[in-house]
This record gives sequence, C-alpha cells and structure tokens, in this order.
Amino acid sequence: MAVMSMAAVLKMHADADPDRPMITCEGQSISRRDFDLSTNRLARAYQALGVSEDDLVTIALPNGIEFYQAVVATWKLGATPQPVSAKLPDAELQAIVELAKPALIVGTARAVVGGRAHVAEGFVPAPDISDAPLPDKITRHWKAPTSGGSTGRPKLIVAKSPAAFDPDAPFMGMTTGQAQLVPGPLYHNAPFSLSMIGLSRGHHLVVMKRFDPQEALALIEQHRVGWVLMAPTMMSRISRLAPDIRARFDVSSIETLWHMAAPCPAWLKQAWIDWLGPEKIWELYGGTEAQGTTLIRGDEWLAHKGSVGKPLDLFDMKILGEDGQVLPAGEIGEIYMRPKAGAGTTYHYVGAEARATSDGFESLGDLGWFDADGYLYIADRRTDMILCGGANVYPAEVEAAIDAHPNVRSSAVIGLPDDDLGNRVHAIVDCFTPMDAEDLIAFVGTQVARYKVPRSVEFVSEPVRDDAGKVRRSELRRVRLAG
Repeated sequence: MAVMSMAAVLKMHADADPDRPMITCEGQSISRRDFDLSTNRLARAYQALGVSEDDLVTIALPNGIEFYQAVVATWKLGATPQPVSAKLPDAELQAIVELAKPALIVGTARAVVGGRAHVAEGFVPAPDISDAPLPDKITRHWKAPTSGGSTGRPKLIVAKSPAAFDPDAPFMGMTTGQAQLVPGPLYHNAPFSLSMIGLSRGHHLVVMKRFDPQEALALIEQHRVGWVLMAPTMMSRISRLAPDIRARFDVSSIETLWHMAAPCPAWLKQAWIDWLGPEKIWELYGGTEAQGTTLIRGDEWLAHKGSVGKPLDLFDMKILGEDGQVLPAGEIGEIYMRPKAGAGTTYHYVGAEARATSDGFESLGDLGWFDADGYLYIADRRTDMILCGGANVYPAEVEAAIDAHPNVRSSAVIGLPDDDLGNRVHAIVDCFTPMDAEDLIAFVGTQVARYKVPRSVEFVSEPVRDDAGKVRRSELRRVRLAG
C-alpha cells in the first residue's frame, strides 16, 4: 500500500471497522470512528488558537487517550508534535517553550508559558465545531522530542521524516490489528514513536498511565496483547514478582517483545528468554537522532551474550579512541555512527550541536566495543565513567551487579570525590525492604572486581530510574556535591 498521511490511515481503519477499540486506558476506550471524528474537531480548535502548517505544538499531557488525540490533531494541521513530561517543573517547561517557540502548549494553564496560546488538560472543543475531514496534509517533521541529557539544557531533536505511513510495511514484527501494550511514558521517544506507528498498523493501544508490573501482566492477558515495548526497569520489576503471582497470568499472546532505552543486565535478559522464548525477545540500540541502529534477537544474543547486535545496513559505525583513531575489536572506545545517506539526513537539533567527526560520524556519548564478529557491546556513557584510583569504572556494569540482588528495585552508581582514589564509587539504591549496606557490598563483591565495588551506599525510598529506565547520573552527582 502507498504511503499516506496519518489522517488518511486512521480514516481507512475507521471505515474498515469503526467500532473496534483504538485506544484503551484505565478501563476507558475510544473507537476508531470516535477517535477520528474527535481529532478532526480538536484540530479545528487548535487551528482557531493559531496553529498552522509547520508550527510546533508542545504537548504536556500524561499518558492517555487525550495525549494521542492532541498528537493526531496536530498532524492533521500539518504541524509537529513536541511531547514533554506533564510533570516538568516550571523552570524546565519555560526553557523548552523559549527554545521551541510553539504555536500552542497543550496540557498546562501555568503562567510559565509566557503569554503563548495554551489549553489545560481536559480541554474539549466547542460543540459546534465541525468533525468533518480536514484538507489532507502530511507534516514535514513528524516529531520533535526533547532531550536534556545530563547537561540540564534542553534540546529539540527534530525528525527529518514526514508524518507519512505505509500501514502494510513490515516494521519491527508488528502485524495489522494487534493489541499493543504501551507501558512507558509517551514523552519518551520510543514509546511515542512505536505506539504511533502501531496506530498506523491498526493496533489497539492498551495504554498505562503509570507502569505497575502486576497490572501489566493483567492487561496482556485481558487484551491478548501481541506486541509490547518495555524498558529493562519494567522487565526487572515483573521478574521480581513472586513466581506464583506471575503464573496467574496468561502471556502466551505475546509474539514480539522489544526492549531498549537502557542497558539490560545479562541475567535479566536470560530470565525473559527462558520465560517467553528467545525468538520473541528483541533489543534495539540507537538514539532518538536515528544516526545509527543495531538490532539483535534473543537466539542471536545467546551466541553473543551482552551484545546489542550488529548495525543495520543503513548505517556505518566505528569505535574511536581518545586520539580519534579507529580501535580494533575488543577495545573500548567512543561509539560513532552515521547514516549511509549522509550526516543530517535523519534529524536536526534545535539548541545544541552534534558531537561529530570531520567526516560526519556522530556520537551519543556512549562507550563500547565490537567483537570479532562485528557485534556491538555497550560499556557506559562517556560522561558517566568513573576514574577510580586510575582504573575506569563503568556505572552500568556495577548497577547490573547491584540490581541482581533480589531485594533491589533500582540503583544508580556515581563517582564522588575521594582524597585517596580521586573518585569513589557511590551507589544510590532503592530496596523493597530495608537492608544492610555491608550485606549489599558483600553481594556486589561476588559479581564484579574489587575496585568496582561501591565504597559507599545510600538507600533511598523512591525509584532512581523512571518508567523508561532513564537515570540522570550527572544530576544525582550534582545534588550530592551541593548537599
């Protein structure tokens, strides 16, 4: 089938099966027909507020039906959705608004928007606004997600691809009409992008406001979910459920489970392979910028444990040392990547410059290595590496060792100043029940070399990673140094 606008795709699905649920969230569903008509009305309401073709629309809504309505209404006007967290502090939202200069902010009534057009969560267009189809438009840039990284300074990552979809094109194991579980926050790129592509394939999206491991299993069983994206944090929380609780739920409907966004410890990946089968477990490595991507299926991973796969044919990747020279297999360096179509063909930044070589290879700041067979392995973020007593300590490796303890829900490892070592390894740990720091340190000592074992442990009562598995180690370090 030909590539078409999302408006045309959704109308096609609505005409084929108008009453089929399109999105379900917390027990509330909207049909394909009602979603299509409601987004026609919402688009006209946005248009009346000043949104036009090629504008940005900042969407600060929580997960739910309303979020998807706002995005699709934006596309129907030829404008670009720019999703952000609905819980952003005023200062962060203001910085993003000043950078993006959106025509409309959806989801806030706060004065921080600086006089720009805005509507609060729950906005409903006037009843006399038409729900007839609008002139068909294909948005030039289909998304513009925000990333602050570890710097605290926001940047927009504006996709070069248009909001055009082929509903029959093979994509990441999706099949037409599946139920897709959406457990991750939609302001993150992967849950946003993959659930939107699911809509184009006629998926019934089963959306979670906030991730809960037992509820996720219940929804998979209830809706016969066939396709799901999870962060390793979610996979870990499900694995921590008591075996008798997990056994209550039938998850045999799952055909494809993807994980990405954060490193997945080998023990956790193995547990899911053992549970669902290796052919169902897929991993993707790459950035929102889409300058390079690797894929690996579970059965392939078993032969290359710890790898995130080989680069797709569309991209070139190489590992560079500090001197800028290409490193041989087995040596850790900075990962650089470039689309074969050329630098800048997949995205552009607003508010930042890429870390790039003279020949157009770009880095996301990750360290890693290739094995002799061309499989990529991730060590850690370049900026998060801890130089401890002259040795390099990669926080992700230590976190994986900590998270292997059955009483640990999540952890983050940072370097703090030390008069003797230069930096000491410090662990921030959220546990299910109180535990002794010495016991945890002793456990980690059985998993990693002595110099990598945390010298200090700080227990906290809140998860240190969000539902997408993201952690800002630089911010955690800044707060502790300031305190």
